[in-house]
Amino acid sequence: MMKKIKLLKVLVLLSLVAVMALGTLSCKKNKEEESLPPMVDPVNDNYRTFYQIFVGSFADANGDGVGDLRGIIDRFDYLNDGNINSGKSLGVQGIWLSPIFTSPSYHKYDAKDYYALDWRFGTEADLKELAELCKERNVKLILDLAINHTSNQHEWFLQFKEARINGDTENKYYDYYSCVKTADKQGGVSYQKIAGVDCWYECNFSGNMPELNFDNEEVRNAMLEVAKHYLELGVDGFRFDAVKYIYYGDTAKSAEFWEWYMEELRKISPDIYCVGECWSGDSEILSYYGSMNCFAFAMAQAEGVAASAAKGGQISKYTNYIESFQAQIEEKNPEGMLMPFLSNHDMDRIAGCFVTENYMRMAANLYLLAPGSSVIYYGEELGMRGSRGSESTDANRRLAMLWGDESTPDDPTGTTYPKDKQIQTTVSDQEKDENSLYNYYKKLISIRHKHPAIARGTYNAVSCGEKNLGGFCIEYEGGTIGLFHNNSTEELSFDLGDCKGLDGNTFKTVCDYIGAGNAKIEGTVVTVGPQTSVILK
Repeated sequence: MMKKIKLLKVLVLLSLVAVMALGTLSCKKNKEEESLPPMVDPVNDNYRTFYQIFVGSFADANGDGVGDLRGIIDRFDYLNDGNINSGKSLGVQGIWLSPIFTSPSYHKYDAKDYYALDWRFGTEADLKELAELCKERNVKLILDLAINHTSNQHEWFLQFKEARINGDTENKYYDYYSCVKTADKQGGVSYQKIAGVDCWYECNFSGNMPELNFDNEEVRNAMLEVAKHYLELGVDGFRFDAVKYIYYGDTAKSAEFWEWYMEELRKISPDIYCVGECWSGDSEILSYYGSMNCFAFAMAQAEGVAASAAKGGQISKYTNYIESFQAQIEEKNPEGMLMPFLSNHDMDRIAGCFVTENYMRMAANLYLLAPGSSVIYYGEELGMRGSRGSESTDANRRLAMLWGDESTPDDPTGTTYPKDKQIQTTVSDQEKDENSLYNYYKKLISIRHKHPAIARGTYNAVSCGEKNLGGFCIEYEGGTIGLFHNNSTEELSFDLGDCKGLDGNTFKTVCDYIGAGNAKIEGTVVTVGPQTSVILK
């Protein structure tokens, strides 16, 4: 392990030396539109900028109104054109696909057959082609995999139900799903009765999504085989849905399962990339870090740490959270990392919570200029809107990507979101506008990649004596950079000598800044424009 780490460090240093020889890492003062020349990915590791795609809503290649894998392939240059800093693509380094298995629902989180792709999404050949394209461009491809439950139309469940009705304990599916008798039902757990017998199967999301029984070794092995199948097709890993529902209400037992499951998967694919969804508080999320990284839910949604700070809240609440949670992750798993995001397919789109686009841009700064692997929800870079409101469907949060051409799919079944509330620009429009949110995201992601310390460094919070001004000293590979955010609507200045948390570090140069204003350093005084972030060296 130490040899691998030393080799990685040597490769990183060689890459940085080569880049510096080309002049691409030189810091320049007060250049408002500093160009970002093409350069190779400075570090090839698991610290990535991910892009979540709700497949049916992203890009339609065959004109049937449903997004598909071929559509993603056709639009791949939009995501990554092979050079993450070319300025011609977003430059994302990872793609997370929503479930693609055959299913009775539009969202596919209730698999009817894990080994069959939904015919509207494409074929296994399409998936293999996408996986190969990802590898060519150094992009990780992960599939959304819900293993805690299946569809009630899955053959396993149909066999289970028949076995229970007939009392056929010899049927291998008799114990495939979690079920109890009436007297054994537990509070807080949802059940549905099988007519004619005293058997209630667990179904915490809906009666159409029965929970598998992971006390059954055959079930565990069956789900290992599912993962193995897709790893062999070329995917790099998985986003695991609802990790705490394996044994709902028993965190320790669920975490133990995932440690076993991940250990088995790493035997199949040592470099597997996985992330878990534990929609809960940080203490419960940390329980799963022994086996995999997990999404940082405290960062997300309108009242999350990032959005609250972006709207002008106390910046120290954000900086202290980043420092503290990163340290807790490292204590739990030295190889773990933060997984920040603003919204996903289960949440109202984040753009809708901001008064102006500058607040959205500030929120993007706060989570994309953060440690670990940040995750962008498709269309976020355009400022797309969508909220559930009073409706009983999440379809309004999963609206069609606005390409502005024939690859734009139809909105999902059940959509009721008013057209006049949606943004009126498309990818085609925003690509042509150098001041668009889309082009802002491109520049922001390039800055993230330009400075490897942003994703990989150790963050130490710095207080600048202002409610709306604060940041970090970031230590990485023996060096230190400063990252500071002004989340107010006014220009603010601070003296480096007055900051708490600098520990004697002194910064001399502005390397990059991004936001509504600019930034400069004069002696020890740093001035940061409104809703702007700056990197110092």
